[in-house]
Amino acid sequence: MTERVIIVGSGPAGLTAAIYAARAGLEPLMIEGMEAGGQLMLTTDVENFPGFPDGIMGPEMMGLFRKQAERFGTRIVRSDVSKVDLSERPFKVWVGDELHEAEAVIVSTGASARWLGVPGEENLRGHGVSACATCDGFFFRDREIVVVGGGDSALEEALFLTRFASKVTLIHRRDEFRASKIMAERALAHDKIEVRWNSVVAEVLGDDAVTGVLLRNVETDETEELAAEGVFIAIGHTPNTAIFDGQLALNDKGYLETYENTSTSITGVFGAGDVVDFTYRQAITAAGMGCQAALDAERWLESQE
Repeated sequence: MTERVIIVGSGPAGLTAAIYAARAGLEPLMIEGMEAGGQLMLTTDVENFPGFPDGIMGPEMMGLFRKQAERFGTRIVRSDVSKVDLSERPFKVWVGDELHEAEAVIVSTGASARWLGVPGEENLRGHGVSACATCDGFFFRDREIVVVGGGDSALEEALFLTRFASKVTLIHRRDEFRASKIMAERALAHDKIEVRWNSVVAEVLGDDAVTGVLLRNVETDETEELAAEGVFIAIGHTPNTAIFDGQLALNDKGYLETYENTSTSITGVFGAGDVVDFTYRQAITAAGMGCQAALDAERWLESQE
């Protein structure tokens, strides 16, 4: 059976696209990936999404999105796409050895957390090194930890981790935050947060568990060891476009190029969310793009008939 539309990836963009496509009678098939729900699954309090005046936890919000998509008839496969062939219609999407075909495809694969790539980091992932404060913060109650980064995500992680840790040290390579003013003010005013400016983590220390980090001052090149039992990395993201490389046009940062509305370089394939957007990267803008992609796909399919 050839699907009307396949949505590759979940998160606010993919799930909103699914809601709109399902309500339009397109009976979408969503291949949500093993990391279902996107980056909001790693997010603590979401305070800026309209309709939630008291805020909501990211995973809870994604659960509501998913429930709504399924209510209107979205079928969801919880697996990763292994390969695609977008050279002709129907488009071909494989999950392992299982082939799915579609008249239209919406790409909403999002972006993944970046790692530092320093000695000790990979070996100690899951043993004190993490990119998810929501997942792992509880395990660091009354311990000293570090958070690496200077954007909104880093400061949000640091503030969340103060609920558990005895002390949070923010490591930032510049002399001022890139984060929004309100987030910066909150972090700087918090009595559990200390900031190390103009510094980078050169190595994560420890054998079976994190014992600290080796810091290097980017101005003086001096190094020092800082004791810590947890290291949370919050330095940005990489778009999940590898599977489309060579088939869809990407920009110099690896993000999916879109042209008129949400159309990509292949007619009938549409892009939405953080796989496209490297400027705003907000849940609400991703959801808006998911809505646009579903409407664009619906109108394009109608034009083909």
